Amino acid sequence: MTGDIRKVKTSDLELKDRLVAINRVTKVTKGGRTFSFSAIVVVGNEDGIVGWGLGKASEVTTAISKGVDAAKKNLVKVPVHNGTIPHEQEAKFGGARVFLKPATSGTGVKAGGAMRSVLESVGIHNILAKSKGSSNPHNLVKATMAALLELRDAHTVAEHRGVTLDKVFNG
Repeated sequence: MTGDIRKVKTSDLELKDRLVAINRVTKVTKGGRTFSFSAIVVVGNEDGIVGWGLGKASEVTTAISKGVDAAKKNLVKVPVHNGTIPHEQEAKFGGARVFLKPATSGTGVKAGGAMRSVLESVGIHNILAKSKGSSNPHNLVKATMAALLELRDAHTVAEHRGVTLDKVFNG
């Protein structure tokens, strides 16, 4: 499903932002050390729309606001079915690997740090998620987003195959 990205307009959306990580970086110059901050932020309406952004600035609040602005430009639609995902999905970005598995109602979001922020922002309430490899929050957010973008609901599958919805489930 690569290449079929579902972009979303930002107008008329109530987006909530979540700060995933802040990193203090140092640049050594002739005059000494210069400190700046990079912040990775996830925004979503908790109803199937999510985006991530990276902001860099000399102050934390400015970096966060830049990250939110960048995230609002990267919004995508994700299929959410009854508070969970339609099927299992794996994805990889850099050294980070993620595995997402749908869960029954009442399970909750079983995911760690950066993955949890993305999944809660998209509006998933019941999911089992595992991250393997790198725990770098930047790569985890990107791998989680890649996994969510590869998800397809039954209507999309039926449309791509050119068959009815009953034919998808009954063979």
